[in-house]
Amino acid sequence: MSDTTVSLSRKIGTAGDLQSVVRTMKAVAASSVGQYESAVRALDDYYRTVQLGLAACLREIEQPLAPAPAQRRETGPIAAVVFGSDQGLVGQFNDVMADFVIKTLQDLAVQKTVWTVGERIRSRLTETDLQLGKSFILPGSIGAITPLVGQILIEIETLREKGDIAQVCVFHNSPHAGVIYSPACQRLLPLDEVWRRELTAMAWPTKNLPEVMNGGAATLLAFVREYLFVSLFRACAESLASENASRLAAMQRAEKNIDELLEGLKRSFHRLRQSGIDEELFDVISGFEALVAGAGAPPLT
Repeated sequence: MSDTTVSLSRKIGTAGDLQSVVRTMKAVAASSVGQYESAVRALDDYYRTVQLGLAACLREIEQPLAPAPAQRRETGPIAAVVFGSDQGLVGQFNDVMADFVIKTLQDLAVQKTVWTVGERIRSRLTETDLQLGKSFILPGSIGAITPLVGQILIEIETLREKGDIAQVCVFHNSPHAGVIYSPACQRLLPLDEVWRRELTAMAWPTKNLPEVMNGGAATLLAFVREYLFVSLFRACAESLASENASRLAAMQRAEKNIDELLEGLKRSFHRLRQSGIDEELFDVISGFEALVAGAGAPPLT
């Protein structure tokens, strides 16, 4: 069925409305990307500071180090915290993360439970053989990340006390220049000998060596709590920055496609309208010539 000027005009109006929505979402995503990227940069500096504090405390304890194993042995049940998205229009954001989680966990011969942050990633992982556990609501702003991290840490501590989990891994997308984002995994717990060696091997940034005051054990415990908190906070902030960067890229592609669609519809509309005008002119001329011929006058040339 061929289009008419009325149907084409309706399609142009619908495409224009959709274009307005896409531009609004593009502006919101661009604003959110800047907000979360600024938070990630600030967290990088703070994370580095916490690591240095841990290194200072661990050196202060002066416990003899045992020979480090060649690699970590994965023993005990694992809880995998996976950050995804609650909303769509993010391209392959959740699919890339789900594939990365499956590939990372499939060869581990231990009990695995996946905790999801975001409804979209949970629905994607439901289609797999992974056992799903806790579900958390993805925060919509920087201020809402702190309560989420608090909930996750409480759940981790509760299950660790019961002996239900021995390891915790965090999966999230991390923003990268050129590829928008890439999946990442961080082993959060346990804080074993390998983790201790990595920290104590860090070089102190100045020539003035640190000194831990008011009890090394209490200070170390405070730094450990802060390390767990900032690790989860940074993972969530990086995931949100990646999500909005992916949404921004998707909106840019959608805007380009809508512009091309509108251009094609407008060309078709003008062509069809001109064709209709030409047909009406031909009808007028034909009618006039028939009238003149009927009256015996010479036809128009």
